Amino acid sequence: MGGSNPPVDATTTEAWATLRALADGFSPDLRAQLADREWVERSSLTAGDLFVDLSKNLVSPEIWRALRDLADQVGLAGRRDAMFAGEHINVTEDRAVLHTALRKPAGAVLEVDGADVVAGVHEVLQRMYGFADEVRSGAWRGATGERIRTVVNIGIGGSDLGPVMAYESLEPYVQDGLECRFISNIDPADTAVTLAGLDPATTLFIVASKTFGTLETLTNARLCREWLLDGLPGADRADAVKRHFVAVSTALDKVEAFGIDPANAFGFWDWVGGRYSVDSAIGLSLVIAIGPERFSELLAGFHAMDEHFRTADAEHNVPLLMGLLNVWYVNFLGAHTHAVLPYAQALHRFPAYLQQLTMESNGKGVRWDGTPVTSETGEVFWGEQGTNGQHAFYQLIHQGTRLIPADFIAVANPAHPLADGDTDVHELFLANFFAQTKALAFGKTADEVRAEGTAEELVPARVFTGNRPTTSIMAPALTPSVLGQLVALYEHITFVQGVVWGIDSFDQWGVELGKQLAQQVTPAVSGDESALAEQDASTQSLIRYYREHRRR
Repeated sequence: MGGSNPPVDATTTEAWATLRALADGFSPDLRAQLADREWVERSSLTAGDLFVDLSKNLVSPEIWRALRDLADQVGLAGRRDAMFAGEHINVTEDRAVLHTALRKPAGAVLEVDGADVVAGVHEVLQRMYGFADEVRSGAWRGATGERIRTVVNIGIGGSDLGPVMAYESLEPYVQDGLECRFISNIDPADTAVTLAGLDPATTLFIVASKTFGTLETLTNARLCREWLLDGLPGADRADAVKRHFVAVSTALDKVEAFGIDPANAFGFWDWVGGRYSVDSAIGLSLVIAIGPERFSELLAGFHAMDEHFRTADAEHNVPLLMGLLNVWYVNFLGAHTHAVLPYAQALHRFPAYLQQLTMESNGKGVRWDGTPVTSETGEVFWGEQGTNGQHAFYQLIHQGTRLIPADFIAVANPAHPLADGDTDVHELFLANFFAQTKALAFGKTADEVRAEGTAEELVPARVFTGNRPTTSIMAPALTPSVLGQLVALYEHITFVQGVVWGIDSFDQWGVELGKQLAQQVTPAVSGDESALAEQDASTQSLIRYYREHRRR
């Protein structure tokens, strides 16, 4: 099934009609469902190092069969195979979609458009590893001869969200004496706060922009360059930039014009979307922080999940089933949002990372052949680490009127085991993880509330309806490999949903219009009256307010 073939309209399939019939009047009872040990065992799956419990979801054997039939009837396996083979399934940009090639092992061969992409990937990886070893060992020195102690990654979107999420997640693996910081927002406060307290002599900047033309990234890069040069007044300016700046880009002429030695530019390919790029050269800051060996383990984790998705049968294919489950909730049970709740502090940026991955991929209103979608697409991903979320928004999930499927993520072994007297704090933490999914599933009946001696007028407020769906994902520990598996799991979940909806999950035209208009509006903001006159009345009013109140 190639990229140019029109999508199957899922809403016209026999499976879709079956699912509509099953949803009509569907009255799940998780209490009864979870009393069936065989159901729980059948719903407990493994993918790599991940243990995934699907038993607390609002499904039945009949629904699972119909969802798998839906996957067959929209040609999902063929679309998956086309992606792995390097066919141009990103049709609006006429590109292959090969983030999976970034983690193929050395020696594998995949020819796309006449080139072995795996060989190219490993050539860049070896350059990254060599550079990282120089920085980590102290062989790479700044302009004043001091070793690098802080790496500042300048990027935005996938060039920021992926590296910062992975760096925070893998903090225990970061080399002593090294630190990474991240600048993304064009708000000057981001640069000012990030650079506060740093020594220019020991700071290395990575400018991550494939085209080396991203407005936010290049603006911040210029601010950082001036900060560096102001802080090293006795150094040769050209040498200082070359010793303290490297690039992740393929635009070598622009890299050189900025002052960066093109030999210190690390490229990637147009078949790598930004939100799928943390395992490419975009991850250079992470390679420096955790080292080539650990980064290789991260790539191996990605690859393990790729192979599971590519080869596992439909009844045990975790990304396939979780993607289909999301389709069930969105299109048949009316869910609009999806919570991701990691019970691991290190994963506190994971929900934000998934926001871009899922919503930039599947926030589309047309199918890949340009025709309008025929069903709801996408869902709002959001979340916060536990137990913080319990004291913030869990009220809505437990007793609100909206259906909010939730993924709970935890690890058995903490990176920082601590005890409070005789209490293992991680066990106390995970007791909340286990209890929350149980509470959401079982709820509390009015009779159970009364049995606690609650006054009758307070009983309704203390009833929990239950039947709130959750998926639990556990792993032995948050290692580089496990992180790679988690990220790839959600990449493929997103892919599954996109195929069912018939959309191109790999373009992102929706981010372009605002950027184009910002360039048109900038002269008006700066005082150009003719440019201001071209704006609509609301925009004119807002700009005038700004200009009246801006202190210079």
